[in-house]
Amino acid sequence: MVSPTYDGFPAAVGVSRLTVYDWPTVEGLPGGGTPHLHLTCSEGYVVTAGRGAVQTLTTSGFEETPLEPGTVAWFTPGTIHRLVNDGGLEITVVMQNSGLPEAGDAVLTLPQDRLTDPDTYADAIRIPADLPEAEQARIARARRDEATRRFLELRAATQNGDPEPLAAFQRAAAELVRPRLDDWERRWRDGAHAAAEATRAQLDALRGGDGGRHLTAARVSATGPAARGRFGMCGRLAVYPGL
Repeated sequence: MVSPTYDGFPAAVGVSRLTVYDWPTVEGLPGGGTPHLHLTCSEGYVVTAGRGAVQTLTTSGFEETPLEPGTVAWFTPGTIHRLVNDGGLEITVVMQNSGLPEAGDAVLTLPQDRLTDPDTYADAIRIPADLPEAEQARIARARRDEATRRFLELRAATQNGDPEPLAAFQRAAAELVRPRLDDWERRWRDGAHAAAEATRAQLDALRGGDGGRHLTAARVSATGPAARGRFGMCGRLAVYPGL
C-alpha cells in the first residue's frame, strides 16, 4: 500500500545557495561558472542578488538569459549552461531528484580526451577536500577555465553549422554516467516517485472520505546548511542535507 505521506522536501527537489565565482573568465568576462549539462534532471534558478546571465547551448543553438533579483529561470536535461557574473550574483538553485544535479548528474564540457571513461573524468574534476582553501580555489578555477574553452569551441561549431562536436560531447556524457543509472533510479524511486505516489494516495483518501490518515500525521521540518563555502561547479555553495 502506498504511504499517504512523503516526509521529504516538497516534490523531492534539492536546494542550494550559490554565490557565483567572480574570477574573470578566459574571454574577459567579469566572472562566471563552469559550463556543464545534466543528463536526467531539470534545474531552476531563483536569483536573489546581483546581476548576470545564464548562457545555454543546445542542439537548437546558443542563448543568453539575463539574470537579476526576482528572475526565475530553468532548463531541461541536455542543456549546457554557464553562469556569467556581472557583479554580486547570488542564486537559490532548485534541482530535481533530491539534488541529484549536485550529486553526480553533471558532466563538465571538458576536452574529449577527459571524457573517455569514468575514472579519467573523475580525476579531471576532483577537488580534494583536504587541501588548503587557496589550492582548492586554484584547482576549481583551472577546471572552470578548461571547461569554458571547450564550451566556446562547441558554441562556435554549433553557430557555424557543424553539429558534430556538440553531438560527440553529448554521446560521451551519456556513456560516462551509464554505470551510475541504477543508483540514480533508486534515488528517483525513493524521492520524486514516492512524493508523486503519496499525492495520489492522498487524493484517493479524500475521494473515499478517509482524509484523516495523512491529515492527522502532519508534521513540520526545518534544516540549515550542512556545508558552507564549498567549491562547486559554478561558485561557492551552501548545501542542505537531505534535500
